[in-house]
Amino acid sequence: MAVAGPGSVELGFAEEAPAWRLRSEQFPSKVGGRPAWLSAAGLPGPAALACSRCGRPLAFLLQVYAPLPGRADAFHRSLFLFCCREPPCCAGLRVFRNQLPRKNEFYSFEPPSENRPPDAGESVCLQLQSGTHLCRVCGCLAPKTCSRCHQAHYCSKEHQTIDWRLVHKQTCTQDQVDHTVPDHNFLFPEFEIVIETEDEIMPEVVEKEEDSDIVESMGETPEEELDSMAKHESREDNIFQKFKTHIAHEPEQILRYGRGIEPIWISGKNIPQDKDIPDCPCGAKRIFEFQVMPQLLNHLKADRLGKSVDWGVLAVFTCAESCSLGSGYMEEFVWKQDVADTP
Repeated sequence: MAVAGPGSVELGFAEEAPAWRLRSEQFPSKVGGRPAWLSAAGLPGPAALACSRCGRPLAFLLQVYAPLPGRADAFHRSLFLFCCREPPCCAGLRVFRNQLPRKNEFYSFEPPSENRPPDAGESVCLQLQSGTHLCRVCGCLAPKTCSRCHQAHYCSKEHQTIDWRLVHKQTCTQDQVDHTVPDHNFLFPEFEIVIETEDEIMPEVVEKEEDSDIVESMGETPEEELDSMAKHESREDNIFQKFKTHIAHEPEQILRYGRGIEPIWISGKNIPQDKDIPDCPCGAKRIFEFQVMPQLLNHLKADRLGKSVDWGVLAVFTCAESCSLGSGYMEEFVWKQDVADTP
């Protein structure tokens, strides 16, 4: 489902959905599973999808279908977010944008049917219509093949090893191809992201008054330092309270979309300044487009403290001009504010 136009705030919620609704031809917004690539051309390769910290392949986290009204070259437009889920790293993040005109070589000019296609099966498709092969483990571009059967395709040696140990070792022969793709436990659970408009009336954030009372146990701490500490704590608490107020009416929201608006931060720490957000290679500034909320973590089955993905807010910034890329994928920018930054 597409997000709404500029100026409005849209909320995303994770819901179960049949497999056919989460495929590329349905232009889904979704969490987990394998990417439903928009364009079959110019997919980001293994180097682009490697963690910048530990070097291991990133896992697909989510994608958002976000066409731009009035832009013929962005009639179809999707953003793809990947993250590292390899402990102890679990830190790398990368996001890519792809857009197409309505008339293109991959999709019908007419919108897809809302009804289940008669030939819709549950099998995983690991070859795009262009002939491009996808990795059996992660569903990303797969330039490597099994040296024995030349039928199984992989993005990396790491994912070939995972598949070999789990199933391919038993099924790899010259005259038998293992079409069934097992669950490698590398993918996140899959959900559709259902979009709803946020209510316009939001409760006001109640600003807390600064506490002028100084606890006796503070001893000889200078008054100026105490005032500074009190103001800092008050600001931190106000920001956190504002965050909680924003999500209070819809506590299950996993995503907030609002191109060009300001994100809501969970903490006063580690908020990016303009200089922290790099310009697009085309020369345009990057603007905020959407943020991933901490509630998504509840759906990911990744709750090992210190050994799993974790965040307070993931804020995605994209080219303000959404520069035309043909059918390629342009890397954009994502900022992580950790849960540890909260008061």
